[in-house]
Amino acid sequence: MAGMVSVSPTDLRVRRHKLRRQRQMKIFQAIWRTFAVSSLLGGLLWVASQPMWVLKNPKQIEIKSGDRSLSPEAIQKVLVLSYPQSLWRIEPSSIADSLTKQPTIAKASVKRRLFPPGLIIDIQERVPVAIAQRHQQATLTPRTNIASSTGLLDANGIWMNQEKYTLLNPTVKLPTLIVIGSFEQYRPYWNQLYQSVSQSSVKVTLIDCQDPTNIILKTELGYVHLGAMSPQISEQIKVLAQMSHLPAQLNPNQIEYIDLKNPESPLVQMNQKTVKSNSQTR
Repeated sequence: MAGMVSVSPTDLRVRRHKLRRQRQMKIFQAIWRTFAVSSLLGGLLWVASQPMWVLKNPKQIEIKSGDRSLSPEAIQKVLVLSYPQSLWRIEPSSIADSLTKQPTIAKASVKRRLFPPGLIIDIQERVPVAIAQRHQQATLTPRTNIASSTGLLDANGIWMNQEKYTLLNPTVKLPTLIVIGSFEQYRPYWNQLYQSVSQSSVKVTLIDCQDPTNIILKTELGYVHLGAMSPQISEQIKVLAQMSHLPAQLNPNQIEYIDLKNPESPLVQMNQKTVKSNSQTR
């Protein structure tokens, strides 16, 4: 029949033999791959189970903050781990979460180190912007008392234990700004208050929040009364900057305080007499 090619029995045998060899080769390769993977996994499990992959003490942990490495004593305070502990049982994400729960640490990343076995931890510390005298209600006795403690505040109002912070960074230069009063009362508006004060051309050294109805600033111009915290704080600080030339017009020693409760009409209290300031420029 035209178009048909006859195949001899010999050719058929050769083809069948070739296909059979190909199938055998594929089966052999699959078995070899399975054996290789199993051997590799078994080897890794064996290596991981060896005593060398164990954290035995804090010296095997390196914690860096920027270009600075923490001392072993600081590491023990910051990171609480039980020893000995298998390196492979440690969860880096859990350690990072526990570190960022500490007020002094904003961010943390944790990696295992294989040679030599240990942990490498990078942290980003919060930046303190003010020294805070914190007041807390104490109820240890039937009579209510006020307990005070000193700490540090960052720009977002996170309160930090000063001793723990200086332990992490013993060479840190503490801020010069001081804030006093009940931390719980001024915390909601601290960010707004600090941003306004820090951007002012008039230097502020102390913020007194003991009376929530009258925030008082200690500035290079003298004491400034702002009244209760309100959205007009930015405007009040701007008016204060416009009064920077006040010492050239009035004797600073005779100024009792500057009243900016109404920024539209600032007042200067001098020797028990209220004198309207004409130094405001618009």
